[in-house]
Amino acid sequence: MKMEWKPEEEGLRQILTLLKESQSPDTATQRAVQQSEEEPTRSLSGLILKNNVKARYNSFLPEVAEFIKRECLSAVGDPSPLIRATVGIIITTIASKGELTSWPELLPALCQMLDSQDYNVCEGAFGALQKICEDTAELLDSDALNRPLNVLIPKFLQFFRHSSPKIRCHAIACVNYFIMGRTQALMLHIDSFLENLFHLAADEDTDVRKNVCHALVLLLEVQLDRLIPYLPNIIEYMLMRTQDPQQAVALEACEFWLSLAEQNVCREMLGPRLPALLPVLVRGMRYSEMDVSLLRGDRDDDADDAEPDRDSDIRPRFHKPRSHTLSNDEEDGGDDDGSLSDWNLRKCSAAALDVLANVFGADLLPVLFPILKETLFHDDWVIKESGILAVGAVADGCMSGMVPHLPDLVPYLVCCLAERKALVRAITCWTLSRYSHWIVSQSHDLYLRPVMTELLKRVLDNNKRVQEAACSAFATLEEEACTELVPYLGHILQTLVYAFSRYQHKNLLILYDAIGTLADSVGHHLNKPEYIDLLMPPLITKWNVLKDEDKDLFPLLECLSSVATALQSGFLPYCEPVFRRCVSLIEQTLNQNIVSANSQSPEQFEAPDKDFMIVALDLLSGLAEGLDGHINHLVLNSNLMQLLYQCMQDPMPEVRQSSFALLGDLTKACFQHVLPYIPEFLPILGMNLNPELISVCNNATWAIGEISIKLGPETSKYIPLVLSNLVEIINRPNTPKTLLENTAITIGRLGYVCPHDVAPVLHQFVRQWCTSLRNIRDNDEKDSAFRGICQMIQVNPGGVVPDFMFFCDAVASWSHPKDDLKEMFTKILHGFKAQVGDDNWRRFADQFPVQLSARLAAMCGI
Repeated sequence: MKMEWKPEEEGLRQILTLLKESQSPDTATQRAVQQSEEEPTRSLSGLILKNNVKARYNSFLPEVAEFIKRECLSAVGDPSPLIRATVGIIITTIASKGELTSWPELLPALCQMLDSQDYNVCEGAFGALQKICEDTAELLDSDALNRPLNVLIPKFLQFFRHSSPKIRCHAIACVNYFIMGRTQALMLHIDSFLENLFHLAADEDTDVRKNVCHALVLLLEVQLDRLIPYLPNIIEYMLMRTQDPQQAVALEACEFWLSLAEQNVCREMLGPRLPALLPVLVRGMRYSEMDVSLLRGDRDDDADDAEPDRDSDIRPRFHKPRSHTLSNDEEDGGDDDGSLSDWNLRKCSAAALDVLANVFGADLLPVLFPILKETLFHDDWVIKESGILAVGAVADGCMSGMVPHLPDLVPYLVCCLAERKALVRAITCWTLSRYSHWIVSQSHDLYLRPVMTELLKRVLDNNKRVQEAACSAFATLEEEACTELVPYLGHILQTLVYAFSRYQHKNLLILYDAIGTLADSVGHHLNKPEYIDLLMPPLITKWNVLKDEDKDLFPLLECLSSVATALQSGFLPYCEPVFRRCVSLIEQTLNQNIVSANSQSPEQFEAPDKDFMIVALDLLSGLAEGLDGHINHLVLNSNLMQLLYQCMQDPMPEVRQSSFALLGDLTKACFQHVLPYIPEFLPILGMNLNPELISVCNNATWAIGEISIKLGPETSKYIPLVLSNLVEIINRPNTPKTLLENTAITIGRLGYVCPHDVAPVLHQFVRQWCTSLRNIRDNDEKDSAFRGICQMIQVNPGGVVPDFMFFCDAVASWSHPKDDLKEMFTKILHGFKAQVGDDNWRRFADQFPVQLSARLAAMCGI
């Protein structure tokens, strides 16, 4: 008979002693070991076991595995809630190791325990089932296990009415995991599920109410049609729960409005209840007393506190690698008012008001205005602050309805920037930034100048939170105002540079962003000796202080990249040390990468943080773009081209994205250094024309176009490497606009330098080509691309005939083509007319929209 595996007594005793001593500061207590081990020791050994299962389960002896499974099942109903939870974690860890299939007795055993009269057994089994449902929802709904959910779901539903709130809570949580996957077993019982949920609507237990709200939010997303008959009642219920005294319930209920806003029925179903809902949302936007004390909101300044920023206060930054775009249409979700960084009722309520403003537009305002009148002028600063947040939240959706009120509202908000309470000053910065588009378009003296002057004072506020909000708001204003800021540059720079000496760590990072955005917005207007003398010394001082491994280099490098591009030749005195350090950062990262990849014991060598390399590549792009030919001798005296060749083959997409951007910029600035590497570079670019990685593909496409312009007819031998991919991308459905535009331009440029290689496939892309480029402004890239299409049409006129209307439309998208390009257009149009004869041409031209006929007549006399 085979012996059962049992742990060895002596070894067990030693481990227990170790565990205890690790837990208790007083070794005397260890000597008086009670018969039953204490709860913390048992729980800790359970978690150590769980980690062993996670790391090594598949190498356990079969009898050890069986022993663990058996002991776990017998401990499910332990009297201690902590141990029951620990056992549940071990069980689901074993189950998620693919062991549900080879542990067939697990689910039936747990299911049977649910019916136990012993509360501990029932609760322990439910806790374990809830963890299994969470971790392996998909597997439970598959044939691999004979679809246990057909039994489990009806079973769970029976427990919605159990006397214990903890059990009711587990039961709803278990079912909730199957809503998003539209699980068949749940859909069969959906009416019973809804009925049981409604039965629990007024449950006295917080967690039960929270789970009921969560279930309804999920159902709204996937089973709207089943909810429609009940929706008016659900709306009333959620209105009540959004005001639940328990924050956690109110937050879960508030998510419902975010979900409802995405459904087509929102307008008709919710419209009549806006008068009830909006006051609830605006009330939810108030800071709680807890928030105010956490944010030290009753203190008015802390910038000069002796206490420096903690690293934990600083959110991780994500560098956005360079992407070559023709049209800027990126939206920045600006509803982070810099308050507590976790999702809470205030943020959720503000987000709900924002999405509803987008659904209802100006129709929301008659309901909102009475609430704003009451809150904006309230004596209690917490209420006033929530009103200012509400004004900002509706900016996006209700802009047209707000415009008539802005001449009064903006000056009022400018006054609020001087409020005594720091949190009011901070939110006012954000709300003003949401209206910056309007502010910039009005009289400067009335709006832009006072807003800017007051915001700059807040940039130097004594409170850190206000500094942060003002700096972010100012960056948004810069993006909208662009060159409108030129007359005020002196004052702006003095303020931002003064902030350098006052800001602590966290806000410095935001200040870099404000300076970088300013450079992007005013461009070469920054290139004046007095501005350079103000701005560069503090930036270079920081640059010299920061070590190569300091993550604060990222935002500083990003900022310098924008500054270098704007200053152009003005950056020359600083370019050599900056260039050299960037090359060295790339080289260090590549070398560390080789060491950690080839090492026998990879634990010893940390894989490098490739962000250093990405940011350095991007700053070099900024230098190449700003300094143009001046970068020549720097590239010549460095090993940058060899490093770039390695970066272009990096497995990390963001590294390749930035290398291709740099390759394109170097091609424009100093092609003689790129030329020798073309035979190696072009096959790599061809392999990266994969539209699944949009930005990588986009930059590779752009670089191919830039190289072809410089390489000329020599490009011919590389066209087979790239053309079929480009044609495929331009014909793909749902390709993003930027990628379409860049693909069209590169195809046009290839056709410009090698018309005979590209023209034979003209019919495969000409329609998409024309529609992609009709919306972009006149520029050099568009010019070279259109010259290419004209040359291809001359080589293969038949290729354009079926889509000639689209070509006419694209020609008409030019405002001021150069004379020789206009001549090419005219020649093609008149040639086509002569080819088909007057009658056919008239029939063809009669289909043109009026504007199109007028533009073609004016441009080409046809």
